[in-house]
Amino acid sequence: MSIRPRDNGTFAENILHFARTLRRAGIPVGPGRVIEAIRAVECAGIERRDDFYWTLHAVFVNRHDQWPLFDQAFHIFWRNPDILKKMMDMMLPTTYLDKVQSQEDEIAKRLSQALAPSEAPDSAQEDQGEEVEINAELTTSDKELLQTKDFESMSVEELEEARKALVRLKLPIREVKTRRLIADRRTGKVDMRRTLRASQRTGGATIPLRFKSPAKRHPPLVVLCDISGSMSQYSRMLLHFMHALTNDRDRVHTFVFGTRLTNITRYMRYRDVDEALDAVSETVEDWSGGTRIGATIAEFNKYWSRRVLGQGAVTLLISDGLDRDTVDDLGVQMERLHKSCRQLIWLNPLLRYDGFEPKARGIKAILPHVDIFRTVHNLQSLHDLAEILSAPDQSQAVQRRFVA
Repeated sequence: MSIRPRDNGTFAENILHFARTLRRAGIPVGPGRVIEAIRAVECAGIERRDDFYWTLHAVFVNRHDQWPLFDQAFHIFWRNPDILKKMMDMMLPTTYLDKVQSQEDEIAKRLSQALAPSEAPDSAQEDQGEEVEINAELTTSDKELLQTKDFESMSVEELEEARKALVRLKLPIREVKTRRLIADRRTGKVDMRRTLRASQRTGGATIPLRFKSPAKRHPPLVVLCDISGSMSQYSRMLLHFMHALTNDRDRVHTFVFGTRLTNITRYMRYRDVDEALDAVSETVEDWSGGTRIGATIAEFNKYWSRRVLGQGAVTLLISDGLDRDTVDDLGVQMERLHKSCRQLIWLNPLLRYDGFEPKARGIKAILPHVDIFRTVHNLQSLHDLAEILSAPDQSQAVQRRFVA
């Protein structure tokens, strides 16, 4: 099936509208890319639908997570009857809401919002006065709803607000004592060298005591984030969270894993979050693929554990625990990881369900070797994580209540 435009002007305008749809759906598309897309289509031609698809794909898509969204947007905008019918069915009113929605349904929801017509300017100006008063009263409620809303069910606007909130989020980590000793005015051990130097200033008439005590410093923070297909909805938001952590403090080491382990610490140090995510997308090859938790943890223990887990590091393991590989060695590797760090915190989005039970073999192998087991599916769960790390004495009170 070939695509034949009515005329060049109309076809270029259609590409412009398609780019606007992608931008409203969450893909960053600017005027420069629109011009590049029009020029690329002029060079590649539009005789075949596949050539037209991959031409626009090469211009508009620069990350793996944008591919499913572009694919559905292309077929809907350029009139694929099957997918268009699916989208129209989703836009009809329903009498129930599934608790767990698939990734394709969430992408289709974002596309339906992007394709929906906006309000007319005149009506927006007429209602502007009332909106100011209503928003002034309900600002706190809107923020509370955003704090407790699942990342998976957020709209495009809510995801953007959540990303801005993650930039402002501060993750306080307690200071721990180190072996380095620094001068202390009142308490600690007597510093004999400084005490003798002080006594020489008075000719030995008096001996003013000088003290020293252990210096305190934030321990290193190591993040191991699962980017497999089952975690794709959350890993994109958590990458924004990890970028904010890396730019907020020093000694933060970030790793992502699916079927292999990838160190993305250097990219998370970029000041611009979009530039950092683009670099990560080009580096990581197993995005939204399978999961081999045991093999990747073993690789981390072998090559990276001694480098980054020194000085009482705190480790965050972000994963749903669903391992497609054999879990024979997973328990051994998790035990070694647990003994190498000061505290091992497991953040699992599946824990948000009240009826969650550790039936999967991977979850059963990981759970006995973690200190804290928490959910991570919304902004409130990340705020709870900040409270846990700032009050470590209470962390041991959280028992592993799911151990079989």
